[in-house]
Amino acid sequence: MKNKNSFARDLRIDRRCLLRSSIAVGASFLLPRRIPASPENGLQVIEARPSKYKLIGKNAKPTEVWTYNGLVPGTEIRVKQGDEVRVRLVNKLTEPTTIHWHGIRIRNDMDGVPGLTQEPVLPGQSFDYKFAVPDAGTFWYHTHSRSWEQMEKGLYGTLIVEEIEPQNYARDISLVIDDWRLTDEGQIDVSSFGNMMDHSHAGRYGNWITVNGQDQPKIGLPRGDLVRLRLINTCNSRILSLQVPDLNAHIIAVDGQPINPKKNGGEVLQLGPAQRIDLSVEANSTTPDLPALTAFSSRGESIKIASFDIQTTSGADYGKYKIPTSLPPNPLSTDLDLSQAIRAELRMEGGAMGHMVKAIYKGESRDIGYLVRSGQAWAFNGIVGMTDNPLLAALKGQTVLIEMINDTAWPHAMHLHGHHFRALERNKKPINGAPWTDTFLISRGETVLIGFVADNPGKWLFHCHMLEHQASGMKTWINIQA
Repeated sequence: MKNKNSFARDLRIDRRCLLRSSIAVGASFLLPRRIPASPENGLQVIEARPSKYKLIGKNAKPTEVWTYNGLVPGTEIRVKQGDEVRVRLVNKLTEPTTIHWHGIRIRNDMDGVPGLTQEPVLPGQSFDYKFAVPDAGTFWYHTHSRSWEQMEKGLYGTLIVEEIEPQNYARDISLVIDDWRLTDEGQIDVSSFGNMMDHSHAGRYGNWITVNGQDQPKIGLPRGDLVRLRLINTCNSRILSLQVPDLNAHIIAVDGQPINPKKNGGEVLQLGPAQRIDLSVEANSTTPDLPALTAFSSRGESIKIASFDIQTTSGADYGKYKIPTSLPPNPLSTDLDLSQAIRAELRMEGGAMGHMVKAIYKGESRDIGYLVRSGQAWAFNGIVGMTDNPLLAALKGQTVLIEMINDTAWPHAMHLHGHHFRALERNKKPINGAPWTDTFLISRGETVLIGFVADNPGKWLFHCHMLEHQASGMKTWINIQA
């Protein structure tokens, strides 16, 4: 097992590694603090504000971060399927911000994209978000204003939509995984924001990993009962390769959408930025007391990012939660009418070691040198950044097919707002039984065909969730007319 120092070296951070030996790390059973979405007095207030938070150990100097309500991750919101979420965002930052509710098939004017669905919330101002949640599952919320910087500073939290009927789990635990690029003093390396090496390569990678804002927390699990684990990748750009210990794990949902339980016998789970996986796990009589959740570097080295404290339980409910069953389906429109589908192509170009020599930027053709000097490195269909015209326009209820062609040297986590979609083909070969997702990791050189029913009217962003890629060109939108 490698420590985080070797993990940081693998990421080629040009600074001395943070020394774990100088930090006294105590046992922690921290879970995200929870609030109801609609308290009795009306709107739930979420303040975006600067804070200090102990990311690297309770005896270390706190890290200066940006938070929702002073927490990293922000307060976990839990509601029932079909409920209305009512949140007032109060901006106590020094720059504009918004909240995007990631993965929720939301009303368009509540989607939180400045310049497309709402005006940015200026410092000292507030905005009320009110929307129903049609799907049960694991979702999250985060800033969508300068997200490559504001998210890296800590502006994200979880939104958990519980099924109407209680499920067969003794505990339900969210594990929010993030990486941070910290200086030797344990502070966010703000001097590296906007670094074109990050923007034109894999994106911003950190040298310190937290789970629920903690360094290697211990998560309590009851022995002999099923527990639901919700794994959430909130990293700016890191593709997480995770290995769950021998806990009789089954994958039960992806990106908030249920799947038939699939046994995970220690296989590595891959989560691109913004992706989620729900697991059913069980600690049996032979499970060690402190099995570790590990992450792998690009060189195959592993580090422990959390451990599970197996607790003996007793009482009337002991052993009650035993059998992983399929979660109830969500009311997605899954009937794809391929014969009447409208189709669009999305070609990804640019980046380091790419073939792009010029692209349209702000209405003019510019060479790659000019683009890089302007902080841009990527293009969709030869155009850098947002366009006046959408990638496609569809009528409500139409089936949409988008062929994504990754003509770059890097993977991309493509996220579509307001919808879930299914991968239908990879490199012209059919994919059978792919899950419904809101974010899809497309590898370098791949061509992937996705399909969905355009049943949610509005202007919807479609972008790479490697946030540095989004900031430097990889974003477009679709228009669905009622």
